[in-house]
Amino acid sequence: MKNAMTIDVEDYFHVAAFKDVINPDDWGQWPSRSDASTRRILDLFDEAGIKATFFVLGWVAERNGALVQEIARRGHEVASHGYSHQLIYSQTPDVFRAETHRSKAILEDALGTAVTGYRAASYSITRKSLWAIEILADLGFQWDSSIFPTRHDNYGIPGSPEQPYQIATPAGGRITEFPLTMAKLGPLKLPAAGGGYFRQYPYWLSRLLFNRASENGQRPQIFYLHPWEIDPDQPRIPGASWFSRFRHYTNLARCENRLKKLLRDFEFGTMSECLQAEDLTTIALADLKA
Repeated sequence: MKNAMTIDVEDYFHVAAFKDVINPDDWGQWPSRSDASTRRILDLFDEAGIKATFFVLGWVAERNGALVQEIARRGHEVASHGYSHQLIYSQTPDVFRAETHRSKAILEDALGTAVTGYRAASYSITRKSLWAIEILADLGFQWDSSIFPTRHDNYGIPGSPEQPYQIATPAGGRITEFPLTMAKLGPLKLPAAGGGYFRQYPYWLSRLLFNRASENGQRPQIFYLHPWEIDPDQPRIPGASWFSRFRHYTNLARCENRLKKLLRDFEFGTMSECLQAEDLTTIALADLKA
């Protein structure tokens, strides 16, 4: 059984951890490193013989359509990561709709084909922003991967389903949700989907949790990473809090080798591949609000 390998293509200065010290209007002043680090990940995937899903930020795609085309040329799936990497619950529905439509159009123009998958910046579809699901369905997205069934200061819907499911919207739309990976460790349920957790946990723990979540390879799970997480030489952001620095910079130098181990230890494919194998239950959008 394959798991979904996913890459959120954004730059180091886009992340929510630095939103208090970097104004989006100033992003163009920072040296972009997303092209080189994304291409390094593409090379790693070629070496491992896997295909993945790349959620590309519209801001990046608008400036580097060649990178979007290269991802597709190498046989990977391209999906949307929104446009401006803002937390959805900090936006109005009208702003979110406009930005999401814009990012979808940018990617489709670069690819010449429809883009049907979406992931929110920092998994920011929460109970405060479930209206975003209706907008995604209305814009033609078929599946989403934005809901983390955990409790976190920036994201999460604790108690929401942990396996893929369909959401029925009040307007009659449907969209498939592939939630981020959680795993049991004794009495605890821990996030095990990748990113900062992958860098902060020792590798043996990440492997153990991912294996448990997949029921020893019987149920597909999601792994995610950002290109900046294999780039230890990225510029350091002045003025960021110690906690933001901890979240962002911990074990950057170890992440690439850990990723190589993960690619040897588990089977991976695209989001769409994994979803094709799932027998989905359907829940009403209102049930996620409870």
